[in-house]
Amino acid sequence: MDMEQARFNMIEQQIRPWEVLDPEVLGLLAAVKREVFVPETLTSLAFADLELPIGHGQTMLPPKIEARILQEVGLRNTDIVLEVGTGSGHMAALLASKAEYVHSVEIDPILAETARRNLRHAGVANVNVETGDASQGWSGHAPYDVIVISGSLPELPDVFLQQLKLGGRLAAFIGEAPVMEARLIIRTADQAFNTINLFETVIAPLTTRKRQSFVF
Repeated sequence: MDMEQARFNMIEQQIRPWEVLDPEVLGLLAAVKREVFVPETLTSLAFADLELPIGHGQTMLPPKIEARILQEVGLRNTDIVLEVGTGSGHMAALLASKAEYVHSVEIDPILAETARRNLRHAGVANVNVETGDASQGWSGHAPYDVIVISGSLPELPDVFLQQLKLGGRLAAFIGEAPVMEARLIIRTADQAFNTINLFETVIAPLTTRKRQSFVF
């Protein structure tokens, strides 16, 4: 498989048509090797327009959704980022390519270790992967310039809004199948927030301790 041709096709045929035109974002998608973060058995599908299973009941977001979120949060090189739901580490790697530092939280300890290994393999040094349930916020490094929640939630807990800095941006997928919305929320004042509905989608729910309790 010609990885570079597949990467080019992904950007031109999936990403650009989804209104992702920021040259910096497109550059990051070309530079961060998505195939490093995909299970070896699925390498041939690394650039496909679908959610890829990464084990332990979790999936990797489709490329176009990762790209759109990356564009909408408007990363700066001074940003401190919280990512909720590390998965394989790919979104964390994309965020870290532009931000100063990324704190990424993964509930599954095996996936967390896989993500750490993937990030080391990709040469990403400014991501700290922690193990825990951040579905109700993650206060350890708050407040944050950017928060990205990489799985869907029925409702957004208010604690996330309170963990944003003034001017901070939060990207989340809110709702339950078959109706979910990707939203961008910007903190404009101490208790004022501007919500932008970006697009409708359906993605896998964020794994939480409550959901994990039924997995044997």
